Amino acid sequence: MSDTVAAKPLPRTSFLRGLRLSRHRGLLIAIAVFAALFLFADLISPGPISYFEVSYLSSGGATLAIAAVGETFVILSGGFDLSAGAVISLVNVVLASNYAMGDPDAGLFFWTLVGIGIGTITGAFNGFFVAFLRLQPIVVTLSTMFIVQGVTLLIMDKPGGFVAPSLGIYVGDAITEWLPMPIVLLGVVILFWLWLKGTRFGTAIYAVGSDPDAARSAGVRSSWVLFFVYVLAGGFYGLAGTFISGQTGSADPLIGNPMLLQIFAAVVVGGTVLGGGRGGPVGSIFGAYILMMVVNILLVLNVSAYYSTIAEGLILILAVLAASVSSDSTLARQLRDARSRISAWRGGRLPGQIGTAVHRLSLAAREAGAKSSSPLPAFRVRHAETLRYALPAYICFVVVIVVTQAVLGNAAFNWTYYNSLIVLSSFLAILALGQGTVILTGGLDLSVPWTIALCGILLAGMVKGSDAALIYALPIVLVVGCLIGIVNGLGIVFLGLSPIVMTLATNGILQGLALIYSGGTPDGFSSPMLRAFMTSKIFGITPVVFFIAAFVVFAVVLLGRTPFGRRVYGIGNGLRVAELSGIRTGRTLVLVYMLSGLCAALVGILLTGFSGQASLGMGDEYLLPSIAVVVVGGALITGGRGHYLGMLGGVLLLTGLQTLLAGTTLPYATRAILFGLVVLGAVIALRDRRS
Repeated sequence: MSDTVAAKPLPRTSFLRGLRLSRHRGLLIAIAVFAALFLFADLISPGPISYFEVSYLSSGGATLAIAAVGETFVILSGGFDLSAGAVISLVNVVLASNYAMGDPDAGLFFWTLVGIGIGTITGAFNGFFVAFLRLQPIVVTLSTMFIVQGVTLLIMDKPGGFVAPSLGIYVGDAITEWLPMPIVLLGVVILFWLWLKGTRFGTAIYAVGSDPDAARSAGVRSSWVLFFVYVLAGGFYGLAGTFISGQTGSADPLIGNPMLLQIFAAVVVGGTVLGGGRGGPVGSIFGAYILMMVVNILLVLNVSAYYSTIAEGLILILAVLAASVSSDSTLARQLRDARSRISAWRGGRLPGQIGTAVHRLSLAAREAGAKSSSPLPAFRVRHAETLRYALPAYICFVVVIVVTQAVLGNAAFNWTYYNSLIVLSSFLAILALGQGTVILTGGLDLSVPWTIALCGILLAGMVKGSDAALIYALPIVLVVGCLIGIVNGLGIVFLGLSPIVMTLATNGILQGLALIYSGGTPDGFSSPMLRAFMTSKIFGITPVVFFIAAFVVFAVVLLGRTPFGRRVYGIGNGLRVAELSGIRTGRTLVLVYMLSGLCAALVGILLTGFSGQASLGMGDEYLLPSIAVVVVGGALITGGRGHYLGMLGGVLLLTGLQTLLAGTTLPYATRAILFGLVVLGAVIALRDRRS
């Protein structure tokens, strides 16, 4: 009887079928959700869906779908690419500004090649630093994003231009009565992927994304694979920029900026797993159209467009959670770990409990041997590593001062110059503590821009020029910043979301909340007291200078002399090791992101006082600088190394550069380019040689 049962092939067939379904679960879910949304849109529309609506839907989501395909390749290889939206903007302005100077009769093929070529060049730039210099993709692509944005603004600083009419075929033509050109284009993309997936290069992408070390051991030339992944991704961003150029007929230098959150959301909704090794571009295409249909449905239901970024952020979070639902998901591990910790606590077996007696014995031994021990090494020896990575920022700052003196005359030897320099540095000095602490743990906070903006808008809206209102407005805004950080921390710790995904989604949600609260036009203005705190002078010194001096002392003590600071460095040097050492990593990480949110809220308050009012997007220009000052100051982007005094040196250096540029005739866009180049140079010079 047992032999007969064993001979049946059904169990193995069912197992293989289930394995295949599990492998494509994300794609199947994306297709099912798309079909459900399509049917729902048909139900709420006044009549049956026509060809016009199908054409509108296909063309409206094609740019996002093509860009998401490029991002998918990068994520499959285990990386991130934050420069996608900037590349789309660059291609758009290049095509629109060069049409009149080029060949007006050039056809679709020529202009498409131009767009793809621009994207591949940018991708090769990213790929070189990521693949061959082994820099972190986050820092490289973030720097590239700002460099490309600066180049875009140099080419065209406001909407305008004219795109070749031949590009209109992408959105204006159809192959058959029910087959618009965008669908044909996406069909070609899918066929290209199906071919590529069967090649050695396609297999290598999955291998490198799943386990880079194992791929190298198997003979895969992972460096070249990564390089061509970024080149390929850049080509798709270029194609997306070409498509949107044909769609709009003109250029906008900021057209790609809001697409970054949407691109990541489309990739994740389509079933591609962050970290690499599983997923595919086909799911990302469906993910892009899911996002578009959600926004369209909200508009049909008369829901304000301000809710779109909130919906995209929530969809991104929910998609990541849905992709991780399994027996080995982070939530399941959290529950198992909680039960284990409770049992260990009852038995006195926690690392912290076990280590208490050992710690006391080590303290006693140190005290007993203190009298006979040799004197402490010199300061230079004790802090050799900190000095090595922090001093270059101060040396470069001195060089900037000398150049400023040569360019602007006696300004660099005037106290007014230094007072203004400290005032302008105050915003980054505060952000350096929050963002720097996050980076020391190996994370990144991309919610800084709209945390600053939302908190500034809330303060101006509550104060409305009243000093008395500051009594309750300041605590409320600071609490809001802390709550934003707590939400980020809880999502990262207890939901297991990537810091980039969680904070990027939070940034989009905060943008929507700011638009809803302000109605798209922030009102109110700073109180006279806050304005005087940021701009008046007492004996030639602005009051905020005294505050920053106290803040620097607080930051140095917090990171260098407290148990919290030691736990931060412990987590950055190894999360698992920190857990085994008895560090409550979850609670510490939540506090780290709460500190970052608090610092961003404080900057929003000070910026409102400095400018006299709050504005939408007032925090956008502080994202890269908040990361740049930390990296330039000698901190390791992967965590575990850095000192606040080094970060402060990075603040002074970049603010000094900004002041120097402001005194020249160089255009504003060069600041973003310079920041990006400075960050790349700092990461190359200060990178860990062991990596």
